[in-house]
Amino acid sequence: VQLQASGGGLVQAGGSLRLSCAVSGGDFSPAALGWFRQAPGKERELVATIHWTTSTITYADSVKGRFTISRGSVGNMIPLQMRSLKPEDTAVYYCAGRSFGRSTYNYWGQGTQVTVSS
Repeated sequence: VQLQASGGGLVQAGGSLRLSCAVSGGDFSPAALGWFRQAPGKERELVATIHWTTSTITYADSVKGRFTISRGSVGNMIPLQMRSLKPEDTAVYYCAGRSFGRSTYNYWGQGTQVTVSS
């Protein structure tokens, strides 16, 4: 199974972007899917996750009210709508999946760069 993030780009502060996560390589029934990001010199951090069975959603405090994760389909499993972007949102964004029985995310896609200019 492969995940591929796309939709990043350069945007001015206050702008919006929509990220997509495509899944390929076979049937994939995850326990959870999520978006993570990593800024230069910083640790990777959770942005938003969705439990696939219950649809329970979790957001990082820093993005609550601005970002929206939703369920999609294979071509775009977890669209991430990002609004009111801030320069501190600049990072490489990754989509990831967690299999049942795993406590950590075990499927990672290549990231997509999001750059927010002030």
